[in-house]
Amino acid sequence: MTDTTRLAEKLTVRFEDTLSGCLTNHNQITLVVNPSHLLSICEALRDEDDFSFSQLIDLCGVDYSAYGQVDWATNETTSTGFSRGRSKTSVNINNEERFAVVYHLLSIQHNHRLRVRCYLPEENPKLPTVTKIWSSADWYEREAYDMFGILFEGHPDLRRLLTDYGFIGHPFRKDFPLEGNVEVRYDPDKQKVIYEPVTITNRVLVPRVIRDDNRYIPDEESPDG
Repeated sequence: MTDTTRLAEKLTVRFEDTLSGCLTNHNQITLVVNPSHLLSICEALRDEDDFSFSQLIDLCGVDYSAYGQVDWATNETTSTGFSRGRSKTSVNINNEERFAVVYHLLSIQHNHRLRVRCYLPEENPKLPTVTKIWSSADWYEREAYDMFGILFEGHPDLRRLLTDYGFIGHPFRKDFPLEGNVEVRYDPDKQKVIYEPVTITNRVLVPRVIRDDNRYIPDEESPDG
């Protein structure tokens, strides 16, 4: 029995009544947790000797609204490039919730890594903050709020982190327009940064395959000239 298998069994037994799932794939464990049980499970993962996940090394948001959807049928090519763009029905990984927050934990004492995933609805996605459990969650949660619009209740300073405070929308959502909502530039006359409507026309970019064609490669000059 591997260390990963033993850890998965301990987690399943300890949180049997509160887990939505315990998945093992590629020697990695993912706990699927209901948001209402998130804090109690995270505290136990940090404090109990069998786990000792003392560090939160990452926290990220996920938008599953376009999961499984592809824009290009790239299994066939022509002399002018890839086949035409196509659309497919959007696929949701669990057929219920659009968003998820994934916590990446590290136990230095046991040399274990663990993922904890919480699914969230499309309308008003929110979770309790874990900053009181792992202080490193502070900026991670701010980034997830900024990029995905996920709210973390009880966060001490839930402001945007990477975009401007007046920014409209959340750029990592799959429905955020590729060209954005506004353009930002410096106006030398007004001597300040101004926002303007987007002037870029949204279009589908067709990837092309460029190959060398021997017919158009000039013959090398012979040594004799």
